[in-house]
Amino acid sequence: MRTLASVFKALSDETRLRMLGLLLREGELCVCDFVEVLSVTQSKASRHLRYLVNAGLLQDRRAGIWVYFRIAPQPGPVQAAVLDSLREFLPRQVPAKLVSALKNRCKCKPSGGLAVRATRRA
Repeated sequence: MRTLASVFKALSDETRLRMLGLLLREGELCVCDFVEVLSVTQSKASRHLRYLVNAGLLQDRRAGIWVYFRIAPQPGPVQAAVLDSLREFLPRQVPAKLVSALKNRCKCKPSGGLAVRATRRA
C-alpha cells in the first residue's frame, strides 16, 4: 500500500504530470529541457524529477554535467500498471505550447545537452 501511495503522491502535482507527459511523448530529456520549457528553476525541476525517480517512475543518467531522465525501463508492478494507464492519455494532455517549445528547443540543441543560441551583435 505504501508503494501505491508514493506513486500517487508523485502524480499529485501538475508540474510532475507535465514532466511525465513530456517524457512519455519524447523518451529522454535533460533537466535543462524542463527548465526552459516549463519556465522553472533548475533546482525546482530537479526536485520534481527526483520525486518521480524516488516513486520508481523515472530513471536518470548522468552525462558530464548533464542529467537526463526517462521512463523507468523496468518499473515495479505498481509503477508499471500506473505507467501503462498513463501512456494512453497523458501525452495528449500536455499543452501544445509546451510540446512546440520543446521541439523548437531541440532544433537548436545538439546531442549532449548543450543549447546553442544565435546571438545578435549590435
